[in-house]
Amino acid sequence: MTSPALLPILLLICSNVFMTFAWYGHLKFANKPLMIVILVSWGIAFVEYCFAVPANRIGHHVYSAAELKVMQEVITLTVFVVFSVTYLGERITMNHLVGFGLIFAGAFFIFKGPFN
Repeated sequence: MTSPALLPILLLICSNVFMTFAWYGHLKFANKPLMIVILVSWGIAFVEYCFAVPANRIGHHVYSAAELKVMQEVITLTVFVVFSVTYLGERITMNHLVGFGLIFAGAFFIFKGPFN
């Protein structure tokens, strides 16, 4: 069985993969009608919620709400970087890396900062 600390992280990773496709996957299909991509995105987002809601419910037994939110953001950025490079064919610039690094620094302060 997966540990109570690890399970929410795994569920959030699954959730973010689906949500990234729901939000950005349609960009490769610019010729499709907007209503179609909205409906498809809603369907994908439903699956995302099936992972996100249990992740937060289970995770709140181990993590604070702030920790869960920051974890979600870090996972979102990580999944997005992989998605944008591999699926959309975009490149990540130094500005992106610095910005993401600052967000990761914020995550450090939420979890292990010197002011706790």
